[in-house]
Amino acid sequence: MGSEPPGIKRGARLAIGAGRCQKRAGLHSTMTPERADPVHSAETSAARPRRFVAAGPLTGQIRVPGDKSISHRSIMLGALAVGRTRVTGLLEGEDVMSTAAAMRAMGATIERLPDGANGAEWVIDGVGVGGLLQPKTALDMGNSGTSTRLLMGLVASHPITATFIGDASLSKRPMGRVIEPLSQMGADFTAAPGGRLPLTLRGIAPAVPISYRLPVASAQVKSAVLLAGLNTPGITTVIEPVPTRDHSERMLKGFGAQLAVEVAADGTRTIHLTGEAELKPQTIVVPGDPSSAAFFVVAALIVPGSDLVVANVGLNPTRAALFGVLRAMGGQIDELDRRDVGGEPVADLRVRHSALTGIAVDPAVVPSMVDEFPVLFVAAALASGRTVTAGLEELRVKESDRIAVMRAALELAGASVTETEDGLIIDGSSGDPLPGTPQGAAVATHLDHRIAMSMAVAGLASRKGVEIDDTRPIATSFPAFEALLAQASAA
Repeated sequence: MGSEPPGIKRGARLAIGAGRCQKRAGLHSTMTPERADPVHSAETSAARPRRFVAAGPLTGQIRVPGDKSISHRSIMLGALAVGRTRVTGLLEGEDVMSTAAAMRAMGATIERLPDGANGAEWVIDGVGVGGLLQPKTALDMGNSGTSTRLLMGLVASHPITATFIGDASLSKRPMGRVIEPLSQMGADFTAAPGGRLPLTLRGIAPAVPISYRLPVASAQVKSAVLLAGLNTPGITTVIEPVPTRDHSERMLKGFGAQLAVEVAADGTRTIHLTGEAELKPQTIVVPGDPSSAAFFVVAALIVPGSDLVVANVGLNPTRAALFGVLRAMGGQIDELDRRDVGGEPVADLRVRHSALTGIAVDPAVVPSMVDEFPVLFVAAALASGRTVTAGLEELRVKESDRIAVMRAALELAGASVTETEDGLIIDGSSGDPLPGTPQGAAVATHLDHRIAMSMAVAGLASRKGVEIDDTRPIATSFPAFEALLAQASAA
């Protein structure tokens, strides 16, 4: 790795201008502005608007794609194991493919085998912890914040340099909360203003083990620090006052890392990871993504006559709070054949149309359903009475400002919504269909897949339908969404 230019010290946390970032990236590595991954669809083709309209009850049985969080981590940890990891049920959306392309660029061999009895199997031949290679081009993260933040953790404790780039939406999202702890471990960053992409990370080995208390609940920050700890001598510790999704901890232990979790009386979790780990390859079956299932669960609850089974849904308690909230609103959601798959609780969910009632959502559940609030807002818009949400500041720095964008989208569709600093207050329609968006007006999705799918669900319970300005972002997490919607509506 080249020497540091004057004025930049290892561990520097603050961002500098984008133009200067590109210049200095050239000084530090073999990076070029070229992409290491095919350009993502939402930026390379014309917008695909669509009007989603009521199409009758949702019935029959559908199976949603694999859990996105587990899919990302399967590829990353498989690439760091020594030997061959096999994965079935992998989500093949653009976000996960960005992770796969990045791990290939750093030395792993990742292949998709032909579909078998259990669907496609992916095989990953890893390079071992400490074995990541210098990527020859910039790592294109597309729209994936998860890929970016977790891979920053991996790279931070390896003696390589990587430049991260992304689409227009991802490039607006701040990375400072990950830069902070990784800088403490010794990594060096040069980023666009505000700690945004494009961002060049210069890793270090050996990195410095740290004890880091999360200032805000974030599974991505927690995971980035733990992944950096894999190639760091000593014990890396993360303290989370509010529990967040625990897929990283479960999977790290499953791959053979020495990881211990202590839970205090007040719920604070302290996670200790012993570094210089030797990960062992695994065979992984990825359960269905609860975040993807959420759209169909809400659709079945609000469309009269619906009786739908959503099969193979992961019910990890750090992810599945939405279903409890919907039950508290009166939703009929029954678990069928509850079972364990690869250490994760799974069940088939039978969902029937229900008369929902507005509630005050406890802010304590936010970390366990942070991605599901956009579609919960849709359910609230069809409920009786008022639904109040708070503690949702995190939604303002997702793929879009999901509080402001969902307020505007629901208002355009005819719902009664009030935006607050940290949430929405929604006065529901008491089960009456929403008016829908006026002719010639479309919901602005801001390249956010969850906005597009949430408002598509709203269209199913509207009089005139809901026009979405662009359905392309859906492919980042749920390429089969529209096809499954048609299947459930036609069953």
